[in-house]
Amino acid sequence: MVRALSARLLRRYRSHHSAPTSTLAHAPHPWARGFGLVVVVLFGAWLGLLVVGDVRAPVGPVDTTMTLRPSFDGGTKINVSPLGALELDSHVAPIRLDVDVDQLDAERASALVNHPERISGLQEQITGDVVDGTLDLAVRSCVAVVAGATALGLAVYRRPRRALAAGGLALALLTASGITAYATWNPKSVLEPKFSGLLSSAPSVVGDARNIVAEFDVYQQELARLVTNVTKLYDATSTLPAYQPSPTTMRVLHVSDIHLNPASWHIIGSLVEQYDIDAIIDSGDTMDHGSAAENVFLDPIPDLGAPYIWVRGNHDSAATQAYMSRLKNVHVLDHGDAVTVADGLRVAGIGDPQFTPDRSVAPQGDAGERVAGVQLAAALRDQKAAGTPVDIAVAHNPVAAAETDGEVPLALAGHTHERRTEVMKRGTRLMVEGSTGGGGLRAVEKDDPQKIRASLLYLDRDTRRLQAWDEITLGGLGLSTAEVSRRLPDENSPDARPAEPSAPPSR
Repeated sequence: MVRALSARLLRRYRSHHSAPTSTLAHAPHPWARGFGLVVVVLFGAWLGLLVVGDVRAPVGPVDTTMTLRPSFDGGTKINVSPLGALELDSHVAPIRLDVDVDQLDAERASALVNHPERISGLQEQITGDVVDGTLDLAVRSCVAVVAGATALGLAVYRRPRRALAAGGLALALLTASGITAYATWNPKSVLEPKFSGLLSSAPSVVGDARNIVAEFDVYQQELARLVTNVTKLYDATSTLPAYQPSPTTMRVLHVSDIHLNPASWHIIGSLVEQYDIDAIIDSGDTMDHGSAAENVFLDPIPDLGAPYIWVRGNHDSAATQAYMSRLKNVHVLDHGDAVTVADGLRVAGIGDPQFTPDRSVAPQGDAGERVAGVQLAAALRDQKAAGTPVDIAVAHNPVAAAETDGEVPLALAGHTHERRTEVMKRGTRLMVEGSTGGGGLRAVEKDDPQKIRASLLYLDRDTRRLQAWDEITLGGLGLSTAEVSRRLPDENSPDARPAEPSAPPSR
């Protein structure tokens, strides 16, 4: 009897102690449970935003759809289908604001055209519309995020308490993201937009550089101008104003390294027309071998619609230069010679001292380029001493152009097929352009052709100083789409101290 009682007690002891041990052995680690909850919250929040997290809101004369999207970089993207999109580095947070311009409301647009006095109040109207739309979006997004995370948590865990925890965590994450976006909000991002879309739409969307610098008083004004430009693009009526560059801004197109790509002339002609270019500067390597047979390739230049300033590259021969000098509206620069175009812009340049297709001559390398650069710098000093200072110096090779540091405000070059810009030690800004020919006809031999690049320089018409520039990039051999990125010199940023007024240089 005692033995039977002992066996019963032993079984009861094991039943009370073995089950919890088994449960503990299979219980997940707290870190694993936390990670799983975070995954559920993020996925549920994303689903919520995807399903119901957008707002249709009128902004001035256009109807828009505003949406919050998960993102690693944040920012704002304004889609103007089918013309393209503007990307702004407006904030740094794990959420991005997408604004889709759905359509132009013909009635509201016509009201602006028929009653021009209403345009003066457009910025207040747009500001109010954006604030209302943003608040509505914030509330709807909170509901969508919490509902999505809670619903998914309930489906996964089947416990109301865990589901509510998922919803609470989702709300906390969205609140933290909103605070981060507010803390990092950068209204200056509208000064350097990146446009992707149809090339002909870029000027109207990005706007005029001089106006952007001058009108940066409040963000609302820039927002109003941006929406006004979008309105122009849709052309609701033929009486809507077209893009008009500021008369105080001079526009210079910098191209380089065309390398016999015939498509380059169509691209340059389009840019001249769309941006109302005052002058074109070509920093060389227009040819590939410099042969006389290639000269016919240059014949479209006189019809591009703007003065064409050219310096010889290492792929351009003396015969190429002689042919260029006979073309109408073309200014060939060499030996530091200077020319005045576009109502006072003075440009000096020097040809590349090397002609690399000629294998019978040993290349001089950087040493020869520096000698040419020194010669150009000496010519710049002579021009300054004569009372006719030069505004822009041009050489094909950046090594030569770098020798002009301190002698001229701006120096242009090419050769490397890579775009870059820097302010050198003595204050001269050196701008090196990529290949406007996408590496030339040889690019078709590669699976991934080089991109086609050009830059539009905005200069003050009185001082001839650089105000801003647009970096224009086309996909290799793709001529219908482009990226346009606005850049501002540090001295022209809204935070820069204004320079002391000075009289324009004598000419």
